Amino acid sequence: MKQNKQLLEGKGGRRRRAWELHEQGWKQKDIAAALGVSKGAVSQWLTRARTQGVEALRRHPAPGRQPKVSPEQLAQVPAILAKGAEAFGFGGQVWTTGRVAAVMKRELGVSYHPSHWSRLLRSLKQSVQKPVQRASQRDEVAIKRWKDEQWPALKKKPSRKSAPSSL
Repeated sequence: MKQNKQLLEGKGGRRRRAWELHEQGWKQKDIAAALGVSKGAVSQWLTRARTQGVEALRRHPAPGRQPKVSPEQLAQVPAILAKGAEAFGFGGQVWTTGRVAAVMKRELGVSYHPSHWSRLLRSLKQSVQKPVQRASQRDEVAIKRWKDEQWPALKKKPSRKSAPSSL
């Protein structure tokens, strides 16, 4: 039932069906009940069909704002990102949304918020990475030695009294 309703509404089918039923002599209240809509909606549809023609019953989605970035520009984004962040003067090969936004403004002349670039990149099956913040003086060998030798001694072991019961 839900799938049929979606198929009918997909291209204005429910509105056209209302017009067909009206042409067959159905009353507005009966059309509304049959299609599961209000009488007011049926009235508006029939008025539109009479004044503008049956084609006016087709679905016309709101156009919304035109995107700043064209499909051709969007197709260039993976190639630009493939050059790497260092090619654009950043330290390290990690792409962040802030870096992507800065580079795309420079390369494509398109200014979007970094969060929006994240959505656009996901639609292109691309991803950005968060840089790992680590101290430059970090000693990996000393860290591994500490984990292997000292951490096991510090790690808490459950006592027999606080161990969960098997009941």
